[in-house]
Amino acid sequence: MNVLSLFDGMSCGQIALDQLGIKVNKYYASEIDKYAIEIAKKNYPNTHHLGDVTKVQNNSFEEKIDLLIGGSPCQGFSFAGKQLNFDDPRSALFFEFVRLFNETKPKYFLLENVRMKKEYQDIISKYLGVEPIMINSSLVSAQNRVRLYWTNIPVEQPEDRGIVLKDILEDGVVDRDKAHCLDANYFKGGNLKSYFEKHRRQLVFSKDGLCHVGDADIKGNDSIKRVYHPEGKSPTLTTMQGGHREPKILCGAFRGRYYNENGKRTDHKESVAGKTSQRLEIREDGKTNTLTTVQKDNVITVDNVYYRKLTPLECERLQTVPDGYTEGVSNTQRYKMLGNGWTVEVIKHIFKGLHGNSSS
Repeated sequence: MNVLSLFDGMSCGQIALDQLGIKVNKYYASEIDKYAIEIAKKNYPNTHHLGDVTKVQNNSFEEKIDLLIGGSPCQGFSFAGKQLNFDDPRSALFFEFVRLFNETKPKYFLLENVRMKKEYQDIISKYLGVEPIMINSSLVSAQNRVRLYWTNIPVEQPEDRGIVLKDILEDGVVDRDKAHCLDANYFKGGNLKSYFEKHRRQLVFSKDGLCHVGDADIKGNDSIKRVYHPEGKSPTLTTMQGGHREPKILCGAFRGRYYNENGKRTDHKESVAGKTSQRLEIREDGKTNTLTTVQKDNVITVDNVYYRKLTPLECERLQTVPDGYTEGVSNTQRYKMLGNGWTVEVIKHIFKGLHGNSSS
């Protein structure tokens, strides 16, 4: 196949094709980030880099393009942003994808973007002629990352592989970033009222098994303060540029009481992520709230607990990128390109529909 990848980043599409054994004749990549280009060339030296997408023309290619892929910048569409949509010059780059889609007339195409308002989703669908499929990377990785994929490649939802954070953690990592310790003194007694007035720490479990510990000793907004439990999923990776924005993992030993579906209490050494959405905390009197018919995973005691940032290697694993793929640039740039990248296993799942069709 001859492939054109727009907004190629560190070339996650090329990883997926390579791992599937789909033969690529020419891989053309449009990208302007010099660090992402450096990593792509390190891993795939035969990549034909074309630079700025606005300067790419149909006569830039020696062969007919069989597969057009891209994840156009999403800042204007994201619910987490200002939602300027097509008025945002970054999101307006979608129309460069449309232009080259019309000029190259590829047999297959794939466009990825964030969840957005239905009215803007429908505009993209009208231009590309297909409705998107929504896939959460949590099905094939330890990361919650919901994305829309517009493609004419036959695809269904992937099966849930049951991967959680503890499955991707790097062995032997100690608090290397010297993050503040989570204060666990509340379980020892003392002035519990004073502790809760000062800290108000909580364990929060969501329906998908994610757990985070609120109000860690970090300055910033609530999303920066979240510390995630190894039995759950990571939040969506962002570009993570400074300000403690890297996802943080909860470390240490847990003791507590677990109530099963029959209401029977059992002791356990590690907390278990719950199946229901609930906010769990020890009250000022040291007791837990009344047990209801809703299953509770009440963590009572925490031993030697601290948190640390996820390492670049662990973020590679969250995006299901090969270990060490982004080595060779600073950690800041590694985090950034991983946040901008694709979850490779999702793209592989989609590209499986190309098998047997690439030469037809």
